[in-house]
Amino acid sequence: MSDLPQLSFDVVTVDATGQEKERHQGHAFCRVETLDENTTLELIRIRAGNFLMGADRSELGWRKSQAPQHPVTLAEFWLSQSPITQAQWQAIAQLPKINIPLNPQPSCFEGRDRPVEQITWYEAVEFCDRLARHCDRPYRLPSEAEWEYAARAQTTTPFHFGPTITTDLANYSGVSWEYDGKICSLGHYGDGPEGEDRRETTSTGFFQVANAFGLYDVHGLVREWCADEWHDNYNEAPADGSAWTSATTTAQRVLRGGSWNTGPKLCRSAYRTRFDPHASLYDIGFRVAC
Repeated sequence: MSDLPQLSFDVVTVDATGQEKERHQGHAFCRVETLDENTTLELIRIRAGNFLMGADRSELGWRKSQAPQHPVTLAEFWLSQSPITQAQWQAIAQLPKINIPLNPQPSCFEGRDRPVEQITWYEAVEFCDRLARHCDRPYRLPSEAEWEYAARAQTTTPFHFGPTITTDLANYSGVSWEYDGKICSLGHYGDGPEGEDRRETTSTGFFQVANAFGLYDVHGLVREWCADEWHDNYNEAPADGSAWTSATTTAQRVLRGGSWNTGPKLCRSAYRTRFDPHASLYDIGFRVAC
């Protein structure tokens, strides 16, 4: 690895009230792919290891779909430091089609360094296929286990920041929403504070803090497609970090990470949801693995 560049980044942890209690500089090996003369893609080495996937039922926001907790052992892999940006999407979308066409400008919130959104699962797969051909590497969507392992970065708390999260550190809805006298979404997590509700994406890496592996924006910003088909729980889930799929299916696919449009409960490392692979929304993007 000594011939690969290293990235430096700030890693922050907070206490139960959201107050910063520690900040230090982290380092990670990086691979840089050139997509066109103006655009690169940075990938972070995620070292091999094991972790307990899912959430304990005592965790605020726990759902049955996040259980049972189970050990997973993963080989080393690479993951894009941030969700794929609009500039990166446009660079690959202009390459020859492999299976389906790609709209070079699909996003609701335009900006070269903002994440691409309004992407279907099949379009994300097409992007990976074109990227793989362009770079001559086996790029793909991460498995759900790879995503959670990378997002946690060896933490066991609800967020890699610690027991709570703030809108100074991530882009999510930090206000409480009420409808017909009932609270639909809380803008704070546990004893943490409420905050901003930006109502749009921000540039990737906007908050200038990463997790201990060097990844930006795993909590909030955009929900991210994974390779896996949706399963209602983790019974019989793979223990080796591979994607949980079948040969032929039209099943819904897994989304991870929460977004600018969700409350903090839905941004936890363990939170998972599903969506039609043919559909898209203005808070759905993805990152790539290799």
